[in-house]
Amino acid sequence: MNPRITSKRRARFPLSLLSLAGALEEHGQPTHLVDGNHERGVEATLAALRRGPHAALGLTVMGGPQVATAIEISQAARAEFPQLPIIWGGYFPTLYPEAALNAPYVDYLVRGQGEATLAALLAARGEGSASLAGIEGLSFKDGGVPVHNRARGFAPPGHRARLPYEKLGDPRRYLVKTFMGARTASYEAALGCRFRCTFCGVAAMFRGATALPPAQRLEADLTWLRDALGADSLQFYDHNFFDREEDMVPLLEVLARVRLPWWCYARADALINLSSQSWKLVRESGLKMAYIGAETPNDQMLRAIRKGTQSDQTLEVAELCRRNGVVPELSFMVAPPQDPEGETERTFQFIRRAKRINPSAEIIVYVYTPLPASSLSGTARERAAVLPDADGSPLRFPTTPEEWTEQRWVDYSCHADAPWVTPRLRRRIRDFVTVLQCRYPTLQDARAPRWAKSLLRTAAGWRYRFGVYARPWELDAARRLVQLVDPRVTSL
Repeated sequence: MNPRITSKRRARFPLSLLSLAGALEEHGQPTHLVDGNHERGVEATLAALRRGPHAALGLTVMGGPQVATAIEISQAARAEFPQLPIIWGGYFPTLYPEAALNAPYVDYLVRGQGEATLAALLAARGEGSASLAGIEGLSFKDGGVPVHNRARGFAPPGHRARLPYEKLGDPRRYLVKTFMGARTASYEAALGCRFRCTFCGVAAMFRGATALPPAQRLEADLTWLRDALGADSLQFYDHNFFDREEDMVPLLEVLARVRLPWWCYARADALINLSSQSWKLVRESGLKMAYIGAETPNDQMLRAIRKGTQSDQTLEVAELCRRNGVVPELSFMVAPPQDPEGETERTFQFIRRAKRINPSAEIIVYVYTPLPASSLSGTARERAAVLPDADGSPLRFPTTPEEWTEQRWVDYSCHADAPWVTPRLRRRIRDFVTVLQCRYPTLQDARAPRWAKSLLRTAAGWRYRFGVYARPWELDAARRLVQLVDPRVTSL
């Protein structure tokens, strides 16, 4: 079950469910998938359960707005099927296992990669808690006491066949209109990321491991999406598409042959270090936009969060992308706990520098909301700073899923707000983003007509030129009229 997190119009393939289904059916365990983005979550889940006996109900849960819908579905299933085991997996139980297991409607957690752990759990069910003790990546309750088995080591995806898209009914309904094409498909080639940024859930999930796909598998999958489903563009959900150049060349050669415009996540240092021959392949492959975590112009902070890049590389990659016809989508994190106002203002000035170098660069501004120390491992946990609450006392993170649905924690999960951000700074960030987005309307809005974007650019021109961000009431009115897409919320 994929609890609702977006609208039908923006729904992408639930890749995690498809991957689990493919792996389980290799073990002879049939599955039924429900995607709450296209179906009414509670009703569709209960209807599926009523059609016959099931071994368990599994939900993939990400922090933020999906937690509330996961709770609603789990409670409804527990009320009607009190003996049915309910399993949560995904980022939320991986990062916050204590809070997730505190819920009376959750029996098991699958932490980290779920394919092998879920298959082992289903095979061992009914044999008692002793049989569960050796299942890596599993958390469960033994006599009401939480038990967290040791983490499972990273493993490349095991199943070689194409994902079972047919389990979604008509897969074509997941092809959506974007700035790249009328039928954009989502796809994940590589799994994991070899970097360990302390603010990133991917690093906490995969702990510095990554696996790239065989070129033959990538070509077969993309050709099928193009020729069988009619996809005309691709959004890669790889956590870091560009890894080591020697490993990327075969994949870029595939993309150059498939010839579908594409979007991906990338790192500034990886793109800067590509050879001219590899950049030639990038241009031939049709890369349109790369989402690059710039984070901050503060190099000391970049080292502290273990980003592994430097601020001058952000400016260099902005220019490099301009020369090669790729739009860099640069994301920044403002308002860190240490000197939030000063760091925010310095980031605003740095953003303006990046825009002077590459006016087409897309800018994404988030509030810096680091993971709790309990979600980190090794030295990162030991070095994690104590985060302040609004009154300066140590920040206490939620201890139940219900607490995580409170608006301030949804905002925290979505990098929209943090307890240490003052009302004045919150307004300053909002005003700057409003002026920036109106002066440079996003390329990613495939609906807004040209005249509407021109109106926004003209209205915001003087404010952006002179740095007058405060109380842009006229831009707020214009945005309500145009209803421009906000990439922070919608991605593509």
